[in-house]
This record gives sequence, structure tokens and C-alpha cells, in this order.
Amino acid sequence: GGEYGGGTVEADHEMPSGSYVLEERPKPGRFHPEKAEALGVPKGPLWKRLQQGEDVVLEDGRSVKTEEVIDPPRKGLKIAYSGDTRPSERFAVAAEGSDLLIHEATFDDLLLERAGENRHSTATQAAEIAVKADAKRLILTHISSRYPDPSHLLEEAKAIFPETMIAEDLYEIDLS
Repeated sequence: GGEYGGGTVEADHEMPSGSYVLEERPKPGRFHPEKAEALGVPKGPLWKRLQQGEDVVLEDGRSVKTEEVIDPPRKGLKIAYSGDTRPSERFAVAAEGSDLLIHEATFDDLLLERAGENRHSTATQAAEIAVKADAKRLILTHISSRYPDPSHLLEEAKAIFPETMIAEDLYEIDLS
């Protein structure tokens, strides 16, 4: 039950670590009162029943189906967070269709080998996971302090996945 679902995926890191996916349940489709009125459905209990997913029968015997006045359910938001990990196919699959993918990008491309040894990701690898997952947006996080100006990591990622930004403390993003 509840408004949210989700799950975890074991991250590929030297220490026990997890990746997380949070997903809103589908939201009801939009009710169109103008369509209900045009079909002769009187305001009141019949509108409520239609909004609850029930087909209704009018006094004249005509039936009105919910899909005539209500849009299909809307997909809920999906957010995926990689945690500390090397690039992971399991995570890419779990994150598929994410509205927001938050992925660690500890190193730049020059330290690709070190990233693999330490079970971390580069900004480029994070962008490649975002492409595989068909994410809408990517936020890079867990960037090494060796980069006081991480703008080149952003450039590396944006070359593959343009909708990329770097996380900042207290950063807020509107997903609506």
C-alpha cells in the first residue's frame, strides 16, 4: 500500500553498500467535467462514481464509461540513487525510466583505472548509466575533493547525457 514503492540493489563497492529506487504509485487520470456534462451526466453522485473508476448508467439507460471522461492513469515519479558503486547493469535496470537518477562520480576520465580499482564511477560512466536507464535527468554526486572545481566532470558527463548537473549542499530540484 501507500503512495510509494521501491527497492534496493546491491551496489558494486568494496564496503557493503546499496543503491535505492523510490517510485510513486501511478496517479489517477484527470477527470474532465466538460466531457461528463456533454454526455449528460448530472453533477453529484454519478460524477463521484466515475472519478472512483466506476462506469455509470444514466436515467435514460445510456451507459457512460470512465474512460470517456477520465484520462488514463499518470505515471508517478521515479528517483534512483546509486550509492557508492562501480557502474552496475543491475542498477541501470532498476533505474529504468527514472525521472531523476543520482549517481556517484568520484573521478574524471583520467582516473578511470583507479575508479575501477576502488569500485567507484567516473562522471562519464555515470552518464552512460543514465543513458542505459533512459533517465530524464542526472545529478552527479560523491565527487572527490581532489577536484575543487568539478566543472570538467560536468562537461564529461554532459557530452554523453546533456541533462546533467552536479549536486550541491541543500540543493532542491523541481520534478513536476
